[in-house]
Amino acid sequence: MKAMILAAGRGERMRPLTDHTPKPLLKVGGKPLIVWHLERLAQAGFTQVVINHAHLGAQIEANLGDGGQWGLHIQYSPETIALETAGGIANALPLLGSEPFLVVNGDTYTEVDFANVKLTPNNLAHLVLVDNPPQHSQGDFVYDNGVLKNDDTENKANSKLTFSGVGVYHPYLFASVQRGDPAKLAPLLRQAIAENRASAEHFQGVWHDIGTPERLAKLDKHLVGR
Repeated sequence: MKAMILAAGRGERMRPLTDHTPKPLLKVGGKPLIVWHLERLAQAGFTQVVINHAHLGAQIEANLGDGGQWGLHIQYSPETIALETAGGIANALPLLGSEPFLVVNGDTYTEVDFANVKLTPNNLAHLVLVDNPPQHSQGDFVYDNGVLKNDDTENKANSKLTFSGVGVYHPYLFASVQRGDPAKLAPLLRQAIAENRASAEHFQGVWHDIGTPERLAKLDKHLVGR
């Protein structure tokens, strides 16, 4: 299975850090965020990785190269305009192929075991969900007794979890997206859930959304102190 790291975001909330450095290259624990992902992908047995980029994308290519230092083969999917998540994935499909693939957000830090995230037959998506962080207390999707749902009017407050940005997708999930057009991922996921073609798991290990300089500094202090 191939993997894709989403690295095309502008990182507006991380300014001024991202004025001159793309967000996935910001360092925590002595190395760039995206390198933590590359190391864990290699440890999980992945060999082929696709990375999309836009803002300061040349820096990403210059820093990571062909991936050989991690035992990986990296291909790049440059974007000239912001394609958003689904648009970026659809644009990279020629590199990802016709089989299911893993996707992880480049601006997160997680200790998810990528080797264990799998897509079951006939499904279009499998999502890794996490406990709701303070900055996203309302969550994204209902996950109740192992069942993934869009909503739960009876128990919504207690059963919604946050999407971690880690998922495995079948290329057909993006069939409605015209290559090169911007498109959001959430509507595609909600459609797949409504059709009972999506599953999830609840990961309760280490996961951080690096959305502000303060959260970056806090994670850096934690990793350095371990």
